[in-house]
Order: sequence, then structure tokens, then C-alpha cells
Amino acid sequence: MELIKPTNPILPVILAGGSGTRLWPLSRALYPKQLINLVDQQTMLQNTLGRLEGLPDMIDPS
Repeated sequence: MELIKPTNPILPVILAGGSGTRLWPLSRALYPKQLINLVDQQTMLQNTLGRLEGLPDMIDPS
């Protein structure tokens, strides 16, 4: 079986928003869940960014 390579580069978009009401009292408006370290020493946002490392054909947005 041959792997299909994308013909267009990938620009990852990470959606991170909300008021933090479902994870209250850990998260709140000034300390959203994306900035909480629930799994390990990194925040949820850092863990998400880490999962993108090494993916082929990504555009560097910087």
C-alpha cells in the first residue's frame, strides 16, 4: 500500500477559547484550561503544539 502525500502544505490552526466554566474551579476567565497542566508538567496548549512536531509538509507561520 502506498502512502498518499499531500499536494498542499499544511497550516495548523489551534483553536483555544472559551470562558473556562466547564472545568471550574481549575480554569477561569483569567486562567483558561489551555494554560493548565493536567497531564504532565506542560500546559494543554504546549502538549498540543508538541503533537505537531515532526509532521511533514507544514508551513512555518513565523
